[in-house]
Amino acid sequence: MYKKFKISIICILLPILFGINTMNAQLFQDSVTLNLIKRDIDCIYNMQFKDTQDILLKIKKSYPGHPVLLLLKGMQTYWKNYPLLNTNPAHVSFEEDLRQCIRLSGKNKIPAYEAEYLLTNLCARGMLLEYYNVNNLTMDVIPLVTGTYGNVRHAFGLTNSCTDLQYYTGVYNYYREAYPKANPGYKPLVFLLPSGNEKIGLKELHNAAINGIVLRAESYYLLAGIYINFENKYQQAIYYSKTLNKLYPDNSEYLALYIKNLLLLKQYDEAEKLIITSQKEIENKYFQAQLSIFQGVLKEKKYHDNNLSEQYYQSGISKLSSFGTYGNECIAYGYFGLSRISEIKKDMNASKNFRDKALKLATFKKINFDK
Repeated sequence: MYKKFKISIICILLPILFGINTMNAQLFQDSVTLNLIKRDIDCIYNMQFKDTQDILLKIKKSYPGHPVLLLLKGMQTYWKNYPLLNTNPAHVSFEEDLRQCIRLSGKNKIPAYEAEYLLTNLCARGMLLEYYNVNNLTMDVIPLVTGTYGNVRHAFGLTNSCTDLQYYTGVYNYYREAYPKANPGYKPLVFLLPSGNEKIGLKELHNAAINGIVLRAESYYLLAGIYINFENKYQQAIYYSKTLNKLYPDNSEYLALYIKNLLLLKQYDEAEKLIITSQKEIENKYFQAQLSIFQGVLKEKKYHDNNLSEQYYQSGISKLSSFGTYGNECIAYGYFGLSRISEIKKDMNASKNFRDKALKLATFKKINFDK
């Protein structure tokens, strides 16, 4: 359990690399290269992978041995194959790039570059830990966590570097307090850690979203997730999910978050427009599977067509089953829906069975579309 808590904290640290103050950095003193990195990240998040190749070549020309190149390649592989499963051959290059990034980052002995290489190291470790954890590769998680925790602690002194790093301090301040409340089993594991402050954490994350340079996507995404899953304040979440979709309209994961947020707010007309449009334009199978569940919610709640809704829920559950842990939360929405429909049909045994399945899969059990 302690291991899983450390994994969740480390994975949250993934994007902090690019928020560091350039004063004590090698690569980030170069404004031209810094702008190239920003462009590359934006292209990756917006699924414009053809554009990233030329950008990486330009960065490599100026900094041929810098581990940030391997990190950017790993990020591209991750999003190009999202959700990245261990059955996908792309996982081989993904792991190799990030492990080489970790090795190169760890070789830096120049004090002036320490923060830059330390954070590159943490980013690569965070991406790998997220991949291993979601794919239930426990034996790969354990040794990586063992060598990562000390580096994470060493990074605490960098949190005042710039506005972008308020993402990092915001994450700690909020989750240090909110996570044990939502998951009481973790309370004995965090009492030795310095206290946080949820309100301050949210303010810091908001500031990183509004004023940050490169961390805006991560900040918007995290804030939307916090307000939906932890705070259950869907109206406050919509600002962040909608803005994120505007910034990266071709990112299917961000679009799915926005559609879910609209459905939770019962803004069915707007959600339906996005579902219809994206069904034709986005081919990602994982996203299309999620859309089946969202269609089920729409047919059930807007049109009160339980027969058609049931078909969509069953179809979505079937499609999502091939995506492992990635699909669990959305599958749970399908089971919650089937439970409601079974109850209407007076089949209470089926209703209970479906709800039990939903509760087993759902991390955030209040997000069920019951109301």
